[in-house]
Amino acid sequence: MKLVSWNVNGLRACVQKGFLDVFKEIDADIFCLQETKLQAGQLDLELEGYYQYWNYAVKKGYSGTAVFTKTEPLTVAYGIGIEEHAQEGRVITCEFEEFYFVTVYTPNSQDELKRLDYRMRWEDDFRAYLKGLEKKKPVIVTGDMNVAHQEIDLKNPKTNHKNAGFTDEERGKFAELLNAGFIDTFRYFYPEREGIYSWWSYRFKAREKNAGWRIDYFCVSESLKDKLKDAGILTDVMGSDHCPVELLLDCGGSDYIKHDGENL
Repeated sequence: MKLVSWNVNGLRACVQKGFLDVFKEIDADIFCLQETKLQAGQLDLELEGYYQYWNYAVKKGYSGTAVFTKTEPLTVAYGIGIEEHAQEGRVITCEFEEFYFVTVYTPNSQDELKRLDYRMRWEDDFRAYLKGLEKKKPVIVTGDMNVAHQEIDLKNPKTNHKNAGFTDEERGKFAELLNAGFIDTFRYFYPEREGIYSWWSYRFKAREKNAGWRIDYFCVSESLKDKLKDAGILTDVMGSDHCPVELLLDCGGSDYIKHDGENL
């Protein structure tokens, strides 16, 4: 089974940059998006063979998530059941026979860390939500988590220390998620791999210089460890300031990950 996640930073713009071609070529069993920046009715995607689920932010042109899946979920839920976190379309949970699949677009702490306090509340509430799901069956959580966990996960750790996405507080919360029983699947397979990132600023030719950050993840419950086959970061896929990340599971569905060129 192939699972893919991509922060498209505006799906309408990404469609103009070849999204549908990428989607068809990857041929994932489940393909999820973050930062769709859409409202209902603004884009009609024809994705033959897929069920579609969307969570829109109240604010127009902001945030938003989507899940496209070849298998119809048993249940689908939007948000995490807390009103404070219900306005920005950041979470979709699809229940399948063997696991819960959760896509998330984690709030950015923003310039001058003006949203860091909110981010800390979000982290605790979201982790509790995942652990609640886990009482019923294993959890796969994926998306733009807006944090580079370790120095190896970004090009310039020293100059970015205490900036949004690389504060001690944010990194600590990600560590808490892992300590709560989740596996960072890319680091599980590639614990020392350097220079592989999933986001690059549009400024300063950052992608050309590979001055990036790894902030998009697939994390899974420890109980799924034996089903993990590979994890990938598709660094040569363009169309957004992020690239897709993927996970291969021994749960049926597709049986390979393409590691062509710069894909890892």
